[in-house]
Amino acid sequence: MKQLSIILSSFIFAVWSFAADKPNILWLTSEDHGPHMGCYGDTYADTPNVDALAAKGMLFKHAWSCAPVCAAARTTIIAGMYSPSTGGEHMRSMVAMPKGTKMYPQFLREAGYYCTNNSKEDYNLQKPEGVWDESNGKAHWTNRKDGQPFFAIFNETCSHESQLRKRPHVAIHDPAKVRVPAYHPDTPEVRQDWAQYYDQVTLADASAGRRLKELEAAGLAADTIVFYYADHGSGMPRNKRWPCNSGLQVPMVVYFPPNWKHLAPKEYGAGVKSDRLVSFVDLAPTLLSLIGVQPPEWMQGHAFAGKFQTEPQPFVYGFRGRMDERYDCVRSVTDGRFVYLRNYMPHLSQGQHVNYQFETPSTRVWRQLYDAGKLTPEQSIFWKTPKAPEELYDLQSDPDEVHNLAAQPEHAATLAKMRTAQENLALKIRDAGMVAEGEMHHRAEGTTPYDMAHDDSMYPLARILKAAGAASSMKPDAIVDLKAGFADKDSAIRYWSAMGILMRGGDGVNAARGEISQAAKDSSTYVQVAANWALAKYGSDAERTAALPALVGLANWSQHDVFTSLSALNAIGDLGDKAQPIVAQLKELPAKGESPDSRFNGYVARLLADLTGGKPATEDAGEPPAKKAKKNKRK
Repeated sequence: MKQLSIILSSFIFAVWSFAADKPNILWLTSEDHGPHMGCYGDTYADTPNVDALAAKGMLFKHAWSCAPVCAAARTTIIAGMYSPSTGGEHMRSMVAMPKGTKMYPQFLREAGYYCTNNSKEDYNLQKPEGVWDESNGKAHWTNRKDGQPFFAIFNETCSHESQLRKRPHVAIHDPAKVRVPAYHPDTPEVRQDWAQYYDQVTLADASAGRRLKELEAAGLAADTIVFYYADHGSGMPRNKRWPCNSGLQVPMVVYFPPNWKHLAPKEYGAGVKSDRLVSFVDLAPTLLSLIGVQPPEWMQGHAFAGKFQTEPQPFVYGFRGRMDERYDCVRSVTDGRFVYLRNYMPHLSQGQHVNYQFETPSTRVWRQLYDAGKLTPEQSIFWKTPKAPEELYDLQSDPDEVHNLAAQPEHAATLAKMRTAQENLALKIRDAGMVAEGEMHHRAEGTTPYDMAHDDSMYPLARILKAAGAASSMKPDAIVDLKAGFADKDSAIRYWSAMGILMRGGDGVNAARGEISQAAKDSSTYVQVAANWALAKYGSDAERTAALPALVGLANWSQHDVFTSLSALNAIGDLGDKAQPIVAQLKELPAKGESPDSRFNGYVARLLADLTGGKPATEDAGEPPAKKAKKNKRK
């Protein structure tokens, strides 16, 4: 027993000796706001606390969140891996962590840190044991042991999307002075929502100021490295949920006190505005680098500070998967000036009817004006279908990203460079999101999506990526390859062939009528959905008559998994008046069933309500936990 006590004492001493020369690290985070702050040159903003932090520290001019929605963005941070790599790109997907990996707080705790997360977790990955010392609304660095270094997150939810539309509201900013971006119509509702958004950012700034004063009062400011950042772009439509610069660019301000300046980025200095490209996938390896731990090879980001900081990277990347009840597949890239988007589902508009997004007055009036034909071309982009397969924007001349340069010959070289960067990253990280969501889970049964995607026999990514590229290219000469793909043994290739025919509308169905009709009975339900969708929308009356009940069957949650049901209901929703013959059958479908996580439960109900004119499910996965808890309590 005495020998065991000596061993334990020696171990504890070793840990504390290792931790004694570590800085404290404080992350002040906020929800749903872009770089709309004074330190970023926004004269309408009122953000004195973060401005002061930037004046004595440094800000990054080109920081991207990777995902334009909270859970997918935090998933990238917590794992140090791109969410499409782990399978966690879709909202509330709740996939398992890759084998042999850890969430970054586990590394910090092993190094002796007391790790706390105050307010919100919200990951699309299943959390293993031992991630946080404390993770709740009372978590605080003051609860650590004497002398123990801390890593603490305080997340402010007052700037969340739900708060910019809350009424009544006491105004701080004058709506008349708002700069309305080119993609939004200039209406009282839009001005009100933008002004209220700025009001909430001011409140988030004040919250950060209180935390910084608390740190100062405790005598810890000299030993604490501070980060301030938001989780993605503003909660306004075409910002949140869309992976262009307006949805992904965030403020990121860092301060290294003199005691720890040797760990700062190489370009660090008071008031410096760094041109280095950084993104959320870089945060975990940067944390490890700050505490002297070499980031593991499986982390996909690049440390921008600390002992193991790397050279600046030429690109940062973004993505979009399923947003609540609506599917899409988009990948994006920026080099700091140009922004490139690859739309793998161009038949779907940017402005799909996500129920929660339509609670914002700006969204509703914007859609009404589009339907009335009262928008400019720039304001109409959000709602139009099809989307361009590729988009390219020059932020210098077009900061609102409304003038697509992808088809202009003088930008062909830039387009090719950005396209190559996107495809290379997909291959490097083994992007697991290039198949239907349910197909990904099916292939990963018994393992994890990440590990499945790294096995080429289970997931031949190069072939799948090529098929997805051909399908979404919208090029007429791709029809030959698409038709051939229907005979492929891999269902993912058949899926993209069916999707490619669907994307080409009547021309596609006419060119591959035999193949798409056979695919409507494929062994994969996801191929069936795409094929029947194409036949119901673009086929003959007889083909539509057969395809509509097939889609109803696929939408039946009691007969299929939730992913098949969601896919089929999304397809039916796209049919418009052509779905009228099956409305009565849709009303009989179950709105409840088995799902990977309880937060999925409202999605099918919401889609069914949209299709049948019923009352939509009220709970939303995007609400702050406190608000959701109150709503549930009222029920």
